[in-house]
Amino acid sequence: MQSNVFTAVFMPLALGVIMLGLGLGLTLEDFRRVVVYPRAVFVGLLCQTVLLPLACYGIAKGFALPPELAVGLMLLAASPGGATANLFSHLAKGDVALNITLTATNSILSLFTLPLIVNLSLEAFMGTEKSIPLQFDKVIQVFAVVLVPVGIGMLVRAKRPSVSERLQKPVKITSAVFLVLIIVAAVLKERANLVTFFRQVGLAALVFNLASMGLGYVVPLLVRLPKRQATAIGMEIGIHNGTLAIAIASAPTLLNNSTMAIPPAIYSLIMFFTAAAFGSIVARTNEEAAPAAEAEQPKAA
Repeated sequence: MQSNVFTAVFMPLALGVIMLGLGLGLTLEDFRRVVVYPRAVFVGLLCQTVLLPLACYGIAKGFALPPELAVGLMLLAASPGGATANLFSHLAKGDVALNITLTATNSILSLFTLPLIVNLSLEAFMGTEKSIPLQFDKVIQVFAVVLVPVGIGMLVRAKRPSVSERLQKPVKITSAVFLVLIIVAAVLKERANLVTFFRQVGLAALVFNLASMGLGYVVPLLVRLPKRQATAIGMEIGIHNGTLAIAIASAPTLLNNSTMAIPPAIYSLIMFFTAAAFGSIVARTNEEAAPAAEAEQPKAA
């Protein structure tokens, strides 16, 4: 019963608070930047929705992960970035405006791409003739939990900017606490199998994390995007919304499978260290590139 209350009530509430915090930092202008950065946004979305799931599938197969853990890793690959990616991008001197645009766009696209990728993963790894569906009503639930709080946060910022400024810090702190609690709860629920799960999926999660960050950084450089934009995309692709993946995996109204929540939980722990290391490496070159990038920006009228 406690577990049901936690997964059915606390996790959606926690996710709602986290998404509200994201919305408090967004404006409609962030969405208009899709027009300003069409190539960068396209590259970021290509990495997130096509290249990343393919890489994740290859890693899951290569490590011969048990089916439920493989689906859990694929669920993570299908999840968008979040506020944490924006924060790490800022610290690494990345293009935070692009980061926010990618976060907003990915959040909306994931409403459609996430169920598709999860269903294909269930078929591929669990051998079901008919995948366990994230039915339309379940998609609506994800929509309500993810996008409605973001919309409320954006509305507060637009109508009451001073209130938004005051709320951002406590909401970020609350979000961080919720994230820790959700990870701890997912780990505790499977504590008897934790060593086994870490042995089975820990290295795969690390490799997937490094591959995600590397893919998100190298592909933009290959198409000659600026380093600051490559950093933003690298952080967006490498720092997934583990909370969303854990909530979808564990919630009784969605996948209701705590084993599938283990890869996102382990990944969420690993990514903070790898993102910090990656950020420290690229920050210096981005700092040197910033003046030239600012000189190229159009002057305000």
